[in-house]
Amino acid sequence: MKRGMMSSILFPILFAFAFLSSPVFSASDLILAKVDRRIDLTSQVVRITTSLKVENTGSDVVSEILLSFPENQAKHLAYLKATLVEGKGKVKTSSGVGLPVKAVQPNDVPPALTIYSVSLPKGLEKGHSLMLNVLAVFTHTLQPFPEKINQGDIQLLLFQESAQYLSPYVVNAQSLTLKLPDARIESYSKLENAKLQGSELKYGPYENLPPFSFLPMVIHFENNQPFAVAKELVREIEISHWGNVQITEHYDIIHAGAQSKGEFSRLDYQTRPYLRGASAFRRLVAKLPPRAHSVYYRDEIGNISTSSLWGDSKKTELEIEPRYPMFGGWKTAFTIGYGLPLQDFLFGLDGKRFLNITFGAPINELVIDNLFVKVVLPEGSKDISVSVPFPVKEGQETKISHLDIVGRPVVVLEKNNVVPEHNEHFQVYYKFNSLSMLREPLMLISGFFFLFVACIVYSHVDISISKSSASYLAKLQWDEVQAITQLVHGIINRFLIAHDKLETSLHDLSRTGDVQACKATRKSVDSSLKELSKELKQPLAFLQSSPQAAHILPKVEELVTKERELQEKLVLKHTTVVDGYEKKLGGREIENRIASYQQKITALRREVDDLMDLIDEI
Repeated sequence: MKRGMMSSILFPILFAFAFLSSPVFSASDLILAKVDRRIDLTSQVVRITTSLKVENTGSDVVSEILLSFPENQAKHLAYLKATLVEGKGKVKTSSGVGLPVKAVQPNDVPPALTIYSVSLPKGLEKGHSLMLNVLAVFTHTLQPFPEKINQGDIQLLLFQESAQYLSPYVVNAQSLTLKLPDARIESYSKLENAKLQGSELKYGPYENLPPFSFLPMVIHFENNQPFAVAKELVREIEISHWGNVQITEHYDIIHAGAQSKGEFSRLDYQTRPYLRGASAFRRLVAKLPPRAHSVYYRDEIGNISTSSLWGDSKKTELEIEPRYPMFGGWKTAFTIGYGLPLQDFLFGLDGKRFLNITFGAPINELVIDNLFVKVVLPEGSKDISVSVPFPVKEGQETKISHLDIVGRPVVVLEKNNVVPEHNEHFQVYYKFNSLSMLREPLMLISGFFFLFVACIVYSHVDISISKSSASYLAKLQWDEVQAITQLVHGIINRFLIAHDKLETSLHDLSRTGDVQACKATRKSVDSSLKELSKELKQPLAFLQSSPQAAHILPKVEELVTKERELQEKLVLKHTTVVDGYEKKLGGREIENRIASYQQKITALRREVDDLMDLIDEI
């Protein structure tokens, strides 16, 4: 990396830390005897684990420990957890229970710093020490550099941090280790005591650091992990006391890594492994709860069959594959749904029922910008309360479903900047009268009773229309027009199947190079197209002569015309590709020759599909 470029990247950090040339406030008589930081850069989520040995050298008992973050880093902070390390010597274990953490504003702290206070379960007395582990998780802090790459390029990222631990306390000794996804590093800040060992970069140890010490550093490295970000995720958890919990999750996902530039070539993607895009991803894995059933995966078009499901008594994993590979900047939207046994997630306590289920998304390493968790309770639920282990925005709405009278209460929980660490259990408490479960069966019984009565009445009343009436004859004529129109629709559909055979033969040609097989397919398709053209003449003539078909005939004729244009372009494309292979032209030159045909074919195919849908609706 050029020196001028590195300077421009470091400028925001230097600007953010410029005020730290001298201590801004006196935190307390605490000192950090030892600080070990480990930064995990192996995914799109940056996880910083810090081990602190805190000593009280003053005379007063200390009940809180302050953590500081630069403002430009704190705005990307998604998760912060502090735990005490218990035990002595080499036998030390983390309690696992997070200590209370809250944002505070000490006097004389500049706005470029964000301070969090960790409350201790008991005060730290003079001369005593404790060990504290802090996990900080950040999103959207890895900057693609360059920001746009071609289909075959790798993804390079920039990460900016201070090699020295930024703290309001004196630090006696500290070290930093950065774990990278690969040993390939373009460049890094070669500071004092910097050492690169394989895929780990180490800084330090640094000793006797005053408060708010900082030492800016930048790493430019390769990371081709999936940068899957859900711009919005709506999780609906619907409780049925008849034995099921139904989960429905609506995802709106974008690849948030380096954006793809230039044209995408599926031919290169499928035939040349080095052009598949190292940072593109084809699949995502969702870890569902055990005993999940009735699993589905679909988008706006319909069900997607490219998925695999397997599991055991401990877990169920769903591997989903979007309809197209996800390159940088590309988006996709889909829905997954599944059912869970009620007894695994609904319990009773002190006259109330409560749902105990995980909060976040089941997809691995997914960052969620906006998450909405909607818990749909049975109709008649009351005294509703929620317990979530972290701050969320809470609301309530009503959902009207089948056989409902007043609707079902829905608890709506909203949270921004969600990471896998938020996938913790939360509880929704409510009261429900078991007699209310009889409401729907009684409504169904009543409905069937009135239906049978209506059938009896209907069977004894003659409401038939005279077969000699004008309306009856007009109906017969219209039914005949509809039948002929469907016949035309079916013939056109067979034309499209023949078109697909031509396209498939070209794909096989690019894979095998067998020109003779491609020509044989062309000959067979040409014969089919001639037969279909003859078959189309009679139903088309009927529609042209029928007054009842006057309003639908223009669309049918337009459909026939568009299909013929599409057929002509496909034949020209096929001829051009076969000719190119016979002349042993390169794949890129052949693509250039058929580019204009392919653009017109795509547009015509879309118009034909739209006309067929329109005729179906009429």
